[in-house]
Amino acid sequence: MSDTSYTPKGPVSQPRGGAGHDRTAERRRDAATIARLKARIAAQAELIAGQDVSLAHSRKIFDRASAAARIGVWECSLPDERLTWTDVVYDLFDLPRGAALDRNEIVKCYPEESRKALDSLRGRAIAERNGFSLDAEITTFAGHSRWIRITATVECEGGVPVRIFGMKQDITEEKLLSDRMRYLAEFDAMTGLANRARFQARLAHADEGRPLGALLLVDLDGFKAVNDTFGHVIGDECLKEAARRLAGGCGEAELVARVGGDEFAVLVGPHLDRGAVSALARHVIEAMGKPVAACGQSLRLGASVGIAFAETGRPCDLFAQADTALYAAKAAGRNTFRIFKAEPGAKGRSAAA
Repeated sequence: MSDTSYTPKGPVSQPRGGAGHDRTAERRRDAATIARLKARIAAQAELIAGQDVSLAHSRKIFDRASAAARIGVWECSLPDERLTWTDVVYDLFDLPRGAALDRNEIVKCYPEESRKALDSLRGRAIAERNGFSLDAEITTFAGHSRWIRITATVECEGGVPVRIFGMKQDITEEKLLSDRMRYLAEFDAMTGLANRARFQARLAHADEGRPLGALLLVDLDGFKAVNDTFGHVIGDECLKEAARRLAGGCGEAELVARVGGDEFAVLVGPHLDRGAVSALARHVIEAMGKPVAACGQSLRLGASVGIAFAETGRPCDLFAQADTALYAAKAAGRNTFRIFKAEPGAKGRSAAA
């Protein structure tokens, strides 16, 4: 048998799925993965950008609201006492924004009373792991007097206080308005003396550990004639001068008040005996009898005084008793005083001092 050879006709085909095909598929898969990652990164970047815009907007609103309300945020780390302030707190203390802060210097802005209150509340809050609120007066580094409202919360880690933080708000206008409202509620706007409401409140609380000694009711003699003749402007000046004389001459009194048109009340404590109270009444009558210069006029008034001592009855009866004595003083010719003296079985009478 002779050897024979076979020669295929045409090109020889390669097996399908070879190495070249695998590399191409792998590159396609990598490209798809990269595309998906890029899309995901782009989406996250867009989300972050949106959140940044929203955060910036919120911060802008907060800053504006904070500035408008004069409220700033503060933080003090513990135990190193390192302070961190927002801009408004710097402004409250008249310090340049971002200036270095030394708590030992900051607390010097608080007057003694406010500083003691702050130290007490702060120490207790740290010890008890809670917070506090305080309205405190400060004198800023520029010398301005302000009132601020401090709120504070203590933050702990593992039960150990690590910082105390909160807000500081300028309440100067609120404080001034509050003081003004309280002044109008307790003081007579024309004379500056205590008003009838404050006087009555003191009488109502005379049994609550603050006993009274006596009440002197002072009524100006001749005031109606002056008011009718010269008018209310001069009449008002007479009232103001009478108030000044009473306030200046009754330094030992607990309270001097205007309780009516031309009627005043003087409350004294139990440390003054009858002789001292009588001497005070004489001094009042003498002071009120001096000429009053008002709008170019020299006018002469007088005063009648009725006295009631707390020992003769209940504090709530003092006014009626002093009023009874006052009428007796007027009936006796004015420019004098009378002391109420109770009689058994009678409503009472007024006897000369």
